[in-house]
Amino acid sequence: MKIYNTLTGKKEEFIPLMPNKVRIYACGVTVYDYCHIGHARSAIVFDVIRRYLKYRGYDVTYVRNFTDIDDKIIKRANEEDIPWNVVAQKYTDEYYADMDRLGVARADIEPKATEYINEMIEIVKGLIDKGFAYEINGNVYFSVERFKGYGKLSKRDMEDMMAGARVEVDENKRNPMDFALWKKSKEGEPFWESPWGKGRPGWHIECSAMSLKHLGESFEIHGGGADLLFPHHENEIAQSEAYTGKPFAKYWVHNGFITINKEKMSKSLGNFFTIREVLNTFDPEVLRFFLLSTHYRSPIEFSDEQLKEAESTLDRFYTTLTRIDDVIERQYAENKEFSKAGNEFSDFVFSFKEKFVSAMDDDFNTALALGHIFELIKEVNRFLDKKPAGSKDIELLLMTKQLLSETGNVLNIFNRTAHEWNVSLMKLKGIALTEEEIESKIKQRNDARQGKDWKLADLIRKELEEKGIILEDKKDRTNWKVKIC
Repeated sequence: MKIYNTLTGKKEEFIPLMPNKVRIYACGVTVYDYCHIGHARSAIVFDVIRRYLKYRGYDVTYVRNFTDIDDKIIKRANEEDIPWNVVAQKYTDEYYADMDRLGVARADIEPKATEYINEMIEIVKGLIDKGFAYEINGNVYFSVERFKGYGKLSKRDMEDMMAGARVEVDENKRNPMDFALWKKSKEGEPFWESPWGKGRPGWHIECSAMSLKHLGESFEIHGGGADLLFPHHENEIAQSEAYTGKPFAKYWVHNGFITINKEKMSKSLGNFFTIREVLNTFDPEVLRFFLLSTHYRSPIEFSDEQLKEAESTLDRFYTTLTRIDDVIERQYAENKEFSKAGNEFSDFVFSFKEKFVSAMDDDFNTALALGHIFELIKEVNRFLDKKPAGSKDIELLLMTKQLLSETGNVLNIFNRTAHEWNVSLMKLKGIALTEEEIESKIKQRNDARQGKDWKLADLIRKELEEKGIILEDKKDRTNWKVKIC
């Protein structure tokens, strides 16, 4: 198993610091607004990494934090004329609502920055004592020149970093690159008591405090979106390793950006879509599938067309599932051996799991893993076209369903029935029919066909299709599904 390590710039064999144990820290959101799909990508990437590591047998501890005190939260509180902590709680709740819909599981530990003020103060005091930080007028800054490894994650020299950093104008800093560990509170702002007066923590120090508290001085995986690489993660390394004298995280994992018209999606540029805006039009599984269809380190170009393509691909999966179920339910058993088609198809079934694991072992390559899944979907459809009939053939189909379910659980997709998928599409596409009405129309049509009233039967089919429902006649039944445009 190999992981691309941002710190070394290459894929490395994954060897945990402790046998069979993996500790992960992923930087969470600042809770001042609704989440956009860039947040969704990072959350889904680390959700899948955690799921896969557990699937491979590791004992995983996953920490994902909330930044619940920040300039943006204070600004939103002032705009809405409500307390800052009310803003933080509101958007924490909204975050959970979005993530629940996307199938992102809760982390094992989900600390909030304001719950760890004392731990942050202790680290800041330690950094001052060790000569890595200094206090001026109630503000405490980390001295980047004192930490010799500064820049090793982002691979930037000091001039590049000065150009890219969010440097606050402060004449009291010894170096413009020095960053705030503790900030003196302004009039009317929330504050906590500290050895340097009333203030609040800087952004970077919270993650060092929370990871140290829950995962120890050194742990396996730290990561987040590529936008956090510098300055946030660079600063985390500096303050953490300066404080403990030990390596911080062994592997650094960063997911790529989502772009619109080749430009990074961000709130500052105003070119973003919130998760809930997208889910007003598309099923949550479509968005999750779309985000996993590209390797996590690569950029993704976002568009309605891409989501529609993902929707069509998922529909092909669920249509295949219906075909498999139709054959299994007939339970042919007159032939105890594989059919010729079964012998050919068995090669794909028996080799599938190894291909899936190989893809995921190669830096969590969900795009390739999904490619193998749909190769299996293609082959099972070819197999079904040849009318499998033997009991061994049925066993192959049951095994195929089990494999699709098992690997789907790792990615947390493909875990509904075809019926549940179509019911969800009906609601999203505003189809003005109930399931009962559809079944009633199917019965009317079947009665018309039995009475050889082909004209009425065709009219009913056409009426349903115009409303977005497609009928599929089988030997002993008629299935329905939502029309994908």
